[in-house]
Amino acid sequence: MQSTARAAIRLVIVGTTGMVGGHALRYALGHHSVERVTSIGRKSLGVSHPKLKEVLHRDFTDCSALAETLLGQDAAIFCLGAYTGSVTDAELHTITVAYTIEFARVLRRSSPEAAFSFLSGKGADPTGRSQMPFARYKGEAEMALLAAGFPRVYIFRPAYIYPVEPRKEPNFSYSLLRAIYPAFRLLFPNQVIRADDLARAMVNVVVQKTAERESRVFENRDIRAMVDSPHLLGVIKARRQLHESNRE
Repeated sequence: MQSTARAAIRLVIVGTTGMVGGHALRYALGHHSVERVTSIGRKSLGVSHPKLKEVLHRDFTDCSALAETLLGQDAAIFCLGAYTGSVTDAELHTITVAYTIEFARVLRRSSPEAAFSFLSGKGADPTGRSQMPFARYKGEAEMALLAAGFPRVYIFRPAYIYPVEPRKEPNFSYSLLRAIYPAFRLLFPNQVIRADDLARAMVNVVVQKTAERESRVFENRDIRAMVDSPHLLGVIKARRQLHESNRE
């Protein structure tokens, strides 16, 4: 498959006040192939840029009001989410599943040919059998996106996402992981990814021009392989073909 950067991409990003979404926004604004970035979120960014259009939206259980905003979009990057333990189980399901499905519904009607890049997580379980709510809910959201009818869906399943920039960690586990990150990265390189690298991969994959209809799931190892490659999808496809041939 051949992929080349496409000019004049119109990109919508949801969750730009979050860690990964914020990096995705900054990278997209500087990307030569991106003509316009529409940021959708609950809080104002306080950012001004000639490429940027900011839309405030409070209730993601109903995205009908976004129908006009989402007209003519070439791609969407969805980074909205919540940390396990920071909200109730019911809220986690609503944020992880209901918000994703509702946004995808409206985007599909307004821009049926848009590509969709989704921030999932390591261990996401589309079968629904996992004992971990986060894994079940991310898997449920993935399945809904794959069935939504978008021509290209890219699901990212990062492991530990290193924040890069200082922040207040959501819990002790994240504080510990940040503290031991240098050693953890050396010992388990496929279990970590920098937030800015992940964001770049999520943007780059949807600004690639391809006529193929495809759905791809990128595990942490795949994301790391994509970061420095000029031929993102080709690298992953070749890796998988090699893996499959070795299994035969």
